[in-house]
Amino acid sequence: MRVKTVDWTTQSDATKSEGLRERKKRQLRQKLTDTATAMFLERGFEAVRVAEVAAACDVSEKTVFNYFPTKESLVLDHPDALMDVLRTGLADPEVTPVDAALRILTDELKALTSWLTGHDDPAEAGAQLARFNNMIQTTPALRAHQRDTTEQLAAAAVTVLADRAGMRADDPEPQIAATALLGLWQIQFGSLSRHLDGKRTPQQVKRAVTTDVQRAARLLEAGLSTFATGPKQARKRR
Repeated sequence: MRVKTVDWTTQSDATKSEGLRERKKRQLRQKLTDTATAMFLERGFEAVRVAEVAAACDVSEKTVFNYFPTKESLVLDHPDALMDVLRTGLADPEVTPVDAALRILTDELKALTSWLTGHDDPAEAGAQLARFNNMIQTTPALRAHQRDTTEQLAAAAVTVLADRAGMRADDPEPQIAATALLGLWQIQFGSLSRHLDGKRTPQQVKRAVTTDVQRAARLLEAGLSTFATGPKQARKRR
């Protein structure tokens, strides 16, 4: 999942042509989530009120909720950008579902390790990310929010996979395929948690995490290789 201390929006082409108003809104959004994350890591998620985050950023509590509908979304934002990329990638008939997921995961990991490499103290940055991951895993509200987000992504994946295979969204094949593919994000998240130990360089972390994800992906490839890649193939099978 996305780590809020990294400004992922700088990775998109859209931000290169954004206007002053859009840039200021993006920057305020990043400031809110960075400030909240730092406060949560220092004092604990439950111990910090949204009003305190607002005060620290010199904005009203209403402004915070205009950007983030819930306290949990300050840490784990609704992944609109990931949703769009996932839909586009899975809809491409020239790319297998597994390869589409791997491309997205690779881009996310590259952005993360690039941020680590550019940090003044990569070891401290890695430790910060490790604390972030641990906070999510040990905070019931954040774990529940993460599950809800994963379910939303899985629902979107089901729709796209069913469409490309000429099936219904409630057919078992697209449902299990989507669930399996979204599991790769959990593999990457868990691998990051293990390998961000302050001993490995960003490139070593990248190689280790990539190896773990690819091992899981190879297992999926065997099962999903029979999954129809387009409506015509699906009709032939039937």
